[in-house]
Amino acid sequence: MVKKTLRFIIEGGKATPGPPIGPALSPFKINVMEVVNAINNATRDYEGLLVPVEVTIDTDTKKFDVKVGIPTTTALLMKYAGAKEPTGDPAHKKIGDVKFEDIVRIAIIKREQLTAKTLKNAVKTILGTASAVGVTVDGKDPKDVSKLLDQGYYDELIKKYEDEWSKS
Repeated sequence: MVKKTLRFIIEGGKATPGPPIGPALSPFKINVMEVVNAINNATRDYEGLLVPVEVTIDTDTKKFDVKVGIPTTTALLMKYAGAKEPTGDPAHKKIGDVKFEDIVRIAIIKREQLTAKTLKNAVKTILGTASAVGVTVDGKDPKDVSKLLDQGYYDELIKKYEDEWSKS
């Protein structure tokens, strides 16, 4: 049994049998549309975002497995902010605004990839990225939101999501 793993970055829900997927799969003589449909089903929640995808193929049986990675923090922030790309000048040019709850949701989505031990610290990490890409939070600079977080201003809201954080 020989397994081969192929990695792609695709837009969620929009994989096609064309490049890069089709040409990469064709040497394995498997049904390309089956793989494309499996990728699209697995990534439809990330529509509009670039998502890392791994396709592992058993070269003997022609069976395959699709694993979906997590979009970058920047991509998630831009989706919630409705922006197309980060600003080149985050100090002076803002690309959009998100709610504090969106920051919490992103922290929960990214939990596996963050080193933060608590939801509060994970939120601070996401706020740092928001600041770097030019996204405001509830109309405020993310650095100011981070200070409010330290002062306990968002403690009630954080508590509301701690079960979800623990389960993820």
